[in-house]
Order: sequence, then structure tokens, then C-alpha cells
Amino acid sequence: MAHAAETSASVRGSAQPKSAGRKEPRVGFEGWMMAPGLLLLAALSIVPFIALIAMSFSRVRLLGGVKLDLVGLNNWARFFTDADMWLSWLRTIIFFVLTVGLEMVLGIGIALCLFRVLRGRNILLGLLLLPMFAAPSIVGLLGRYLTDSTFGLYAWVLRGLGYTGDILGAPVSAFAAVVLMDVWEWTPLIALITLAGLSSVPQSVREAAAVDGARGWMTLRYILFPAISNVLLVALLIRSMDAIRFFDIIWVTTNGGPADATKIVPVRLYETAFRFFDLGYAAAIGLAMLAFSIFIARTFVRLLDVRGLTR
Repeated sequence: MAHAAETSASVRGSAQPKSAGRKEPRVGFEGWMMAPGLLLLAALSIVPFIALIAMSFSRVRLLGGVKLDLVGLNNWARFFTDADMWLSWLRTIIFFVLTVGLEMVLGIGIALCLFRVLRGRNILLGLLLLPMFAAPSIVGLLGRYLTDSTFGLYAWVLRGLGYTGDILGAPVSAFAAVVLMDVWEWTPLIALITLAGLSSVPQSVREAAAVDGARGWMTLRYILFPAISNVLLVALLIRSMDAIRFFDIIWVTTNGGPADATKIVPVRLYETAFRFFDLGYAAAIGLAMLAFSIFIARTFVRLLDVRGLTR
């Protein structure tokens, strides 16, 4: 037994230097298998991005093949001096604040109501999530028919309340209509994320708060909301990224009208590129949208990092 133990110890001792001196490869077998796909994805992302930057400093000609004529900063100077473009940015910001704000408020409220439901929660949640699974273009078509001044259900209800105008024919009502369509479709996503965060709060914490006398609003403010704040920031980030490039519902319902009342930046970008074929100016608009999206994303990520450090 002693001899066997000494033999095994000597074998382990002789094997340790060999394993200690061996360097593990930086890229494993899985990495080499994924490399072709990653390189292809990188090429599909980097090459168009470089082309977009080149187009933003050029005038793009399409007749006789694609040609780029360098114009320097003309497209960017036009971007910063275009009054219509600044109005589109103003509409985009208003649309962004209204949609994301309403979705967060309604989604959190619905999640709190569902969180208190003990029986039939799954059935209610399934019914609540139905709008989220519809394509935005389908939501736009549905909203267009429901707001039609001739046979639309919502138009009929509003006529009963005294409103006789065309919902999608007036600037203010058309803008409100597309905002509410987006809110109707994506509020369930906020509710689902919030409900998942509420379900992760330990039962013992809520019971301890109840024993200490916390009721109603105090429990929400001091127990539940701090516990799910990071979850709410993630939900806010997801919806913000979608709201910035919102396009489908507006294009299906109003085409940016009436009188450009719903022409936000993505709609103007589409018209500039594929209606007027001003691809150089469209590239500048697209890069500005990308910069705005990165700014929003970095802001929320920084908030998440700060909250993670303070906990």
C-alpha cells in the first residue's frame, strides 16, 4: 500500500510540470468552427457601414451603374440646415416620449394588477400578449380600418361622443392614433418583462415588509420598485431602440401625413432614399439616426452600470 502510494505520488509529481508548462490555446475548437460565420457577419456589417459613410460624403449616381461623386460636407451641411428635417426630429422625439412613456406606465400598471391575480393569471397573460405577436404592418392595417370615418368602429364610437372629424385626416388626431397603435401593440411586452421582475422578488422580502407595516404604495416604492429597477431599465432600453426606428404603422396608415404631421425621421429617410433617390443625403440621415440610437443605448447602459455599482 505504501509503495503504491509513493508510486502514484511520483507519477503525479512528474506529470505536474508538463501540464503546468502547457499553454491552452486561445481559440478552441468551437471558436474555429464559429470563425467563418463570424467573419461573414462582420463583413456584412462592416462593409455596408463603410459604404454608408462614403455615400454620406458623395452624390450617388444610379444611371449607368452606381457611381460616387465626392461632394465633401454638402450632405451634412444640408442635414444641419434643413428646417423640415429638424421638424421631423422634433416629431420623432415627441413620438418617442409619448410611446415609451405610455407603454412604461401602462405596462407597469398591468403587471402589478396581474401580479396580484392568483387564479387565471396565465390565461389573462396569454390574452394580453396577443397584440405583440401581430406584425406591425398588420397592426397598421387593423388600425386604419378601425379608424376609417365611414365604417370604422373607433370612428363610430367617437361620433357618439361628439367627434365628427376624420381621425387619420387631421394632424393632431392622426399623430395620436399612430401613437396609440404602437402603445396597444407593445405595452404587453413591458408588462411581461415587469411581471417577470416582480416574480423574481423573494416572498420572504415581501412578507418581512408586510410584518414591518409596509402597505400599498410604501411596498411599491421601497420594496418592489428598487428590486426591479434594473429590469425596468432593460425594458426601457428595448422599447427605446424600437421607437427610434418606428416605421411600419405610420407608413401603412398615413404615409407620413396629413401635412407631414406623422412624418418622423425614419419615414423621411425612406422617402429620401427610395422615392427621391437622394442616396447621399439619405446616408447622412441614416448615420445621424445611428448616432442617436447609440447615444440612447449608452445612456441606459451607463445607468445600469451605476445602479450595479451602487448596490
